[in-house]
Amino acid sequence: MSPDSVATAAQLACLLEASAAKPGNVSPGRHFRDARFEHFLASAAAIGPALALAGERPIGPTVLAAVQATARWAPSNTNLGIVLLFAPLARAAIEAMREPVAGGDGSASGSITHGALRAGIERVLAATTVADARDVYAAIRIARPGGLGRSASQDVRDEPTVTLQVAMALAADRDAVAREYATHFTTTFDVGVPTLSRARSDGLSWESATIETYLTLIATVPDTLIARKLGMAEAESVARAAAAILAIGGVRTQTGRAHLDALDGRLRDPDNAANPGASADLTAAALFAFILVGGWQEGAGDYQPPTVAL
Repeated sequence: MSPDSVATAAQLACLLEASAAKPGNVSPGRHFRDARFEHFLASAAAIGPALALAGERPIGPTVLAAVQATARWAPSNTNLGIVLLFAPLARAAIEAMREPVAGGDGSASGSITHGALRAGIERVLAATTVADARDVYAAIRIARPGGLGRSASQDVRDEPTVTLQVAMALAADRDAVAREYATHFTTTFDVGVPTLSRARSDGLSWESATIETYLTLIATVPDTLIARKLGMAEAESVARAAAAILAIGGVRTQTGRAHLDALDGRLRDPDNAANPGASADLTAAALFAFILVGGWQEGAGDYQPPTVAL
């Protein structure tokens, strides 16, 4: 798998995530007031060149370049969380493929082993610097995400004095993306990827598997974007609704699909305040990681999912 292939995998993950009819999010025929489905397609295309160079430069410049490229194609924030999650995954993947004994699986697919990718993430995050934090802060200011608020320490409007991973750890209790940096992508690897792998092994289409993964992430980890905008009680209420839909079959049953439509209606409002955007970002990260370990091929590639109850 070449750097260009890693970038293609990232773009593909974005397209799959955006195209799936996830409740409360943009998808074909379902738009937001300030962002349409085609803006998400353009954003997926825009980040490719920056991620292809992820192995040649630190995380901060990769994030900043991807956000700057996106801003030329989209009128509002479409992918800041995704870019923040993809940059370390892309760098870890490119580094792993340069170490064939540790990272390559010797298969025709050229995929990276799950163990090598996960170990690579830990190394990449540990190597972040204050300069990375500075570039990421600049990217956040360009993207202007909703519900950001102010922080008493290391606020993005100020000059950072700690490394990117430390800065993210300070925000881990209120932001799902920051929590991934602090925990070496625990939710991505322990919840998102296993759910996606199981869904694909069960024969679900990519769209259905993506929606099931999204619902599972919401049910497991209440969405932090909803929590910041509407409060934790509302985020937990949405998490319970997602869990209830999974309990009646979710995308796998007619009743579950009807409840999905009802949840979509509940989560839509003119200000997108109830949009589970953090869960959508985690879904995209799970798709990217799964594709990197061979999930685009038949079966689950290198990854063997543990048994996780829905």
